[in-house]
Amino acid sequence: MTMMMWQPVSGCGDDCRDGADMRAFPGLAALRMVTLAGVLLGGFLLVPLLRGNALRTLARAMLAVLGIRLVRQGPAMKPGSLLAANHVSWLDILVLLAVAPVRLVAKGEVGGWPGIGALAGLSGAIFIDRSRPKALPRTVAEVTAALKAGRTVAAFPEGTTFCGANQGQFRPALFQAAIDANAPVVPASIRYDTTAAAFIGDDTLWDSVRRVAALRSLTVTLVTAPALRPAVDADRRTLARAAQSSLGPSGYRLAA
Repeated sequence: MTMMMWQPVSGCGDDCRDGADMRAFPGLAALRMVTLAGVLLGGFLLVPLLRGNALRTLARAMLAVLGIRLVRQGPAMKPGSLLAANHVSWLDILVLLAVAPVRLVAKGEVGGWPGIGALAGLSGAIFIDRSRPKALPRTVAEVTAALKAGRTVAAFPEGTTFCGANQGQFRPALFQAAIDANAPVVPASIRYDTTAAAFIGDDTLWDSVRRVAALRSLTVTLVTAPALRPAVDADRRTLARAAQSSLGPSGYRLAA
């Protein structure tokens, strides 16, 4: 496995955002940022005590504070599924945590992000050290164990973020965990109605949060496809292609 395969590079850059979004009235962005900080502080005091639904409530509250409307479409997920989603933004983490109890698979750097990293950690996140390709089998084994224990695990098989109109290929490694655990794979498409949500190019987390907070409104739609049930002798590459294909051609278009 080469380092390029281990650390995929997105062809999306800052110029992929069209800048045509409606801005909120002056002062709203600052109010949202202050309120978001308060929600995070209160949430991190309560969630470790309550877990489960409290984490979902916190994720939903963070989206609401930022003025983000979440729309859920498609069949419900069965516990113990591997949820394979496209990746557009750090907001994807909030979206997935808001709809179901999941353990996230994320790059190690996410663990150090303010707020979002702690939220991912509270979900029981499985962090990938992308500087150590030889650690990948251990990560796959950890995902397998979580699936066998009946936990739903959410991953972004593209390996990095894309603008939403463009896409990356689903990497096959984590699909081996679904095969080994005899777990269903649920393909999921995350769609935003604005390119401003994309966390790409030279973006910093701070800049992205401020840009999102300054929008008049934002709608994100999570669409799940029917579950794929891999056979014991299934090939992870074939399964990855099937998962991505089942999203259909509209899986990466902006939400209407």
